[in-house]
Amino acid sequence: MLKLLIKNKLYIFFVFTAILVILIWFKSRESSVEVAPVILSYPYQSLTILNASGYVVAQRKASLSSKASGILEWLGVQEGSIVRKGEVIAQLERDDLIAQLAYEKARIGLVNAEFENAVLAHGRSSSLLKKGYISLSSHDDTLARLNKAKASLKAAEASRNVILANYSQAEIRAPFDGVVLTKNANVGDNITPFSSAANSKGAVVTLADMSTLEVEVDVSESSMSKIKIGQPVVIALDALLGEKFYGKVVRMVPTIDRSKATRMIKVGFDKLDNRILPEMSSKVAFLKRILRENEKKSFFAITSEAILKDGEFSYFFTVREGILNKIKVNSAVFSDSYVVPVDGVELGALVVMNPSLNLRTGEKVRVLEP
Repeated sequence: MLKLLIKNKLYIFFVFTAILVILIWFKSRESSVEVAPVILSYPYQSLTILNASGYVVAQRKASLSSKASGILEWLGVQEGSIVRKGEVIAQLERDDLIAQLAYEKARIGLVNAEFENAVLAHGRSSSLLKKGYISLSSHDDTLARLNKAKASLKAAEASRNVILANYSQAEIRAPFDGVVLTKNANVGDNITPFSSAANSKGAVVTLADMSTLEVEVDVSESSMSKIKIGQPVVIALDALLGEKFYGKVVRMVPTIDRSKATRMIKVGFDKLDNRILPEMSSKVAFLKRILRENEKKSFFAITSEAILKDGEFSYFFTVREGILNKIKVNSAVFSDSYVVPVDGVELGALVVMNPSLNLRTGEKVRVLEP
């Protein structure tokens, strides 16, 4: 009985060992493959001769303040407010100017009455002088009174105009159509233009003309021969993933930044989008030529290193959960470029790099970690 038990245990041990060896053998037969993801590509990438990074900048931008100093009494805008040229957007306290203006208007009324009276008196004097009823010296007195009244009226009007100018300087108006980017002061703040005095503010708001948005990029001076005015570009904004915008080179700053050995290039948009904002980071691709309309559409692509040529056909393998699937490449779109358009796959799907001829659909493989 004991011998039989030992014999059965030995039998189970050998069977288990045999199964383990077979599993190890099959495991060792699994191919190890390197993979790469399916990416989203654009035809313009093959036409790109230079790439550069930069930022969106409003070419027409202003920090607005009043010409006068005083307490900010009213502010009619917030960040993002749209304003029109000439629109009043802020106002300083003007009680003293209002009082001065009222006084000057009253004074002008008095001076004007005196002027009208002097005109009448001089007219009567001229009539009496012709008839010989008064002397020439008396007539001259009325003329002097008239000239004095006229001068007083002009002085009063000039004084009123000065007050009106000061009154308008206490208002802040938009110099152009634009959007308020930042608000730098609040009601109650002391506004002192061009001053860094304690507890005072200079600019009240910063305004930008959004129709003048451009991308500014720095290009190495060694690459300047590749750039020219009017050259087509493709613009990608980091904040708007997957979106592409088209434009051209509009200006090149006529100086080199000595510290960076670069020249600033300004790129304009063919069509502005209200999602484009100042200071957005961007990437610009400078192209060899203008894109055709069908070249602006994106497509799924894989690297040419994933292509397997078998006679007159070309294939690639996808890997999902360790299982291979063989997919034929459309010969109509296949080329010798580094990026190959593909169909029948999803974005981000894994494809085998440098596949061998002995790989088969349905075969289990081990994916090597990148």
